[in-house]
Amino acid sequence: MEKACTSILVGKKATVDGSVMIARNDDTFLPLTPQRFVMRPAIAQARQLVSNQNGFKGNLPANGLRYAATPNADVEKNGLFEESSINAANVAVSATESVYGNPRALAYDPWVPNGLAEDCLPTMVVPYIQSARQGVEYLGQLIAKYGSPEGNGILFADQNEAWYMEIVTGHHWAATRIPDDAYVITANQVAQQKIDFDDSQNYLWSKGIREFVIEHSLNPEREAWNFRRIFGTNTEKDRHYNTPRVWYGQRYLTPSIQQEPTSAELPFICRADRLISIEDLQYILGSHYNETKFDPLGHGSAEDRLRFRPISLNRTQNSHILQLRNQVAKQNSAIMWLCFGIPSFAPYLPFYTNATAVPDSWSQTPLTFDLKSAYWLYRAVSMLTETHYAQFIQKDADYLTACRQVIYQFLQQTDNKAAKISPDKVPVYLAEQNQNLATMIEKKTLQQVSDYISQGLTLSKLTFNMDKNL
Repeated sequence: MEKACTSILVGKKATVDGSVMIARNDDTFLPLTPQRFVMRPAIAQARQLVSNQNGFKGNLPANGLRYAATPNADVEKNGLFEESSINAANVAVSATESVYGNPRALAYDPWVPNGLAEDCLPTMVVPYIQSARQGVEYLGQLIAKYGSPEGNGILFADQNEAWYMEIVTGHHWAATRIPDDAYVITANQVAQQKIDFDDSQNYLWSKGIREFVIEHSLNPEREAWNFRRIFGTNTEKDRHYNTPRVWYGQRYLTPSIQQEPTSAELPFICRADRLISIEDLQYILGSHYNETKFDPLGHGSAEDRLRFRPISLNRTQNSHILQLRNQVAKQNSAIMWLCFGIPSFAPYLPFYTNATAVPDSWSQTPLTFDLKSAYWLYRAVSMLTETHYAQFIQKDADYLTACRQVIYQFLQQTDNKAAKISPDKVPVYLAEQNQNLATMIEKKTLQQVSDYISQGLTLSKLTFNMDKNL
């Protein structure tokens, strides 16, 4: 279970280009958990999925859609965990944001040890949904059938809307449709607030959840029905590990509102002071309390620099932004922006998901260091940047800026060409373009690594002023 993630969801009227976006940092316990980017074929025949983590067994029906996904490289050891996905119907799923139900609620509906957990959840859902809303409903049916062994927040998106769903006990959950003009940031804590049971267009919930709350006297409010307060936690750990990350993201997008980083009342639904771009999400996911006294790489006191857990970590294995665009044709609408390095220092590459294949350097990840692999290459450039942070951070910023320019030109050229060729040829063309992009950015990154090593050799402390004639 990925216990340290940060998630963002943005409605289509809140973005600069009218796209719907969901994004998340997939953080793990260790600095190295190699990842892959793969294209799963359509599921023709029914089969059983068995978890090697908790023994869960579930049925994968026939007629499942093709989808792109980012599983672990070492499935045998670490489990499947297809953390970010977009299927052939242009439905995106990011799973999961770990959340924690409180002991009062869990006492009456405990976790199901061999239920549907994060390692298998995307695989069970992604091939079988045609919309974000259907994703919530389909997963809700699976939780009713199998139960859940853990608390999970799941992000769903299509070209029209985004939904956020939280599973908070063995069988109970709720989901909110993100308003088109709004955004949401969550960080390992039950986030939803109001659930309007008279508005089934914008809210969904598990069967019997209201009766469950009444029967066991779980609602601490006199009149309101606040999902966060009923099922969530409000602990010292939350105030140092979770809420500051939400505070920083909201501070960046809505600076007009003053809030405290340890507040338990940070809003779930937010409106930004401006329209939101891909760069905004990349900045937040790569942030570490930049330009505040809490930055662990900054100049605050030792106490302040270690006070709060930042959004970007060396444990971030897969940072992604799943974008469903509305200003282009459906055949090239869906893009997975992927960063396998530390998102503070490495670029996000936009891969088209309606493609026949993905680049080998991203799909064939060895378990040990190899610069031919995207995972290891981008982790290498990240590590080198941080090792000599003061000397290299401007070089890294220049490198990321140069990559973005190449990427934007690539997207424009690819979209223009895709609009002019027959639809049946688009998937092959997009696969070729995915490979071209991977190659271009890898060349830039290898040059960056070379420059770092060359300069780094001059920064050794084992030196002395010498006469060059000696």
